[in-house]
Amino acid sequence: MIKTTNYVGTLFDNKTTNPSKITLAFTMAGKALEKGHSATVILMVDAVHLALPNALDDVDIGAPFEPAGKLLEAFIEKGGQVLVCGACMKHSGVDESEIDTRFDVISGDDVVELLMSAKGSLQLN
Repeated sequence: MIKTTNYVGTLFDNKTTNPSKITLAFTMAGKALEKGHSATVILMVDAVHLALPNALDDVDIGAPFEPAGKLLEAFIEKGGQVLVCGACMKHSGVDESEIDTRFDVISGDDVVELLMSAKGSLQLN
């Protein structure tokens, strides 16, 4: 079930195009949770490839940042929500059956609803 959250981060890059943006997306979303806000990260365009299981395991840009896989796990453990653009998946050849089972697939309507309902957002494109 998709829920609206106080914070929404949208990510457009994959690990080969810009690992720094991936790390920053999950760092900031984690910070929102630490401050008591609910938080969502939406994977769009090329970032849908990050929805594959263990896709972030080798993303580590170094200090002072934690590895992206560790950030993702902490984000989910603390109640963060990761959502994936369904149309972007179809366009990129990623099947819903392939993605991490902890993530939900959403539509364009869902993206608009999430962004318009959030108190704050960060677009990393």
